[in-house]
Amino acid sequence: MLYDLTVVQFSTMLSNLSVILDKGAAFAESKKIDVDALLTSRLALDQFNLIRQVQISCDAAKLSVARLTGKADSAPKHEDFEMTMAELQARIKSVQDYLASFSAADFDGAEERKVVLPWFEGKYLLGADFAQRFAIPNFYFHVSTAYAILRHHGVELGKMDYLGAIPFQDL
Repeated sequence: MLYDLTVVQFSTMLSNLSVILDKGAAFAESKKIDVDALLTSRLALDQFNLIRQVQISCDAAKLSVARLTGKADSAPKHEDFEMTMAELQARIKSVQDYLASFSAADFDGAEERKVVLPWFEGKYLLGADFAQRFAIPNFYFHVSTAYAILRHHGVELGKMDYLGAIPFQDL
């Protein structure tokens, strides 16, 4: 179950984020707006900008999966140097490739694995609590915020851009 909730869903949402960024770039081009204005925009003065929201979304996905599977050292390193849409897209792709290297079997025992976060010294969460109460909500927070930044600035996005394709079936 944790494989589906993390690897599968994070990969899907990163694909959706990639499409959202493409729409942001197309919007900037069509309106003759410098795309850097979108990349450096934020919803509130004390909130991270679009670039950082994408970076954190990627970090949340890769590090959550790595921690849940006991492979924290295997996650790709990103130096947070991205400054363009193309560089953000490359980062998303890198994380998606990393996520694709996992299988459901990698999550055996993940629910009970002790997950240590460096900023909570001397504390840990069990994998199930880490996934449900931190990893998944944190990931969605940053993807949603990236969406909201672009939407706030007029990029024509709707809920289906955020949700992506849904595998509905006929009754």
